[in-house]
Amino acid sequence: MSVTESGTWNSYSQAKRDAACIPTARTTLTPREGTVLHRIGSDDSAAYGEWERGTWNVQPWREGPDLYELWKPCREPGSRTEPHSSEALGCVEAPAELHAMGWAHGDVQPAHFIIGPERTHLIDLALARGGHVPEQYDFPFRGCLVHYEAPEIARSVLATGEAEATQEADVYALGASLLISATGRRAVEYPDDAPRPEQRRAVASGRRRPVRAPGELGGLIDTMLSPDPGDRPTIQEVRGALRQASLRADAVAVRETREAPRISPGGLWPAVHSAGFEPATF
Repeated sequence: MSVTESGTWNSYSQAKRDAACIPTARTTLTPREGTVLHRIGSDDSAAYGEWERGTWNVQPWREGPDLYELWKPCREPGSRTEPHSSEALGCVEAPAELHAMGWAHGDVQPAHFIIGPERTHLIDLALARGGHVPEQYDFPFRGCLVHYEAPEIARSVLATGEAEATQEADVYALGASLLISATGRRAVEYPDDAPRPEQRRAVASGRRRPVRAPGELGGLIDTMLSPDPGDRPTIQEVRGALRQASLRADAVAVRETREAPRISPGGLWPAVHSAGFEPATF
């Protein structure tokens, strides 16, 4: 699949084309995504169809860094920068809207969260499940990028070659996305060059690394990565927890700003004044 930028329909758009040189189910990715965008009532114009070499769709281009790029300063050696809960909250809002409509994304990963100037966008909905998709464009769900695949998805794919995309699996994938973006560490340990079936077997086992993400985010990620889908919080519960954490972080920032000494031409005015001196006049 190729992605190009274009200025069609008086909007900045991305055009995706699947060349049908090799006849596989994946050549229906672009029109399937187009139908999903229409089903969920996307407020932006999107179109899809077929051409002589395969299929295509057009949708608005989302400007901004992805989550992994945004949190790069957090992963620098010796860094004291922590992920901000408001940025994590932005990444929760988008799938929460999708889940509220009865859909599951099926392919949640850091590269699919685009942090724009006004909101965070969740892109690449070609694997989403939850509504009718025309038969000629549909195909079975065969898992996603294994780093973010929930154990139950991995087990099903290993056993049958297919799985069912669920909202619970989206929550796991979101937790794994937040973890790797904040720390650079995958949720499950396996060799970088391990074949995909070996990766899936490691994920399917349910054994994972301890979560070492900083602050309140670490505890929340830990619950999101529970091997039993029934033990994971819903996306609405994750959103509620991050809203509270974001409010607390904002309150701390305001308090620290108020308590910081004010710099005047004479130096640190509160310290000087409390000592009984007037600042020098220049």
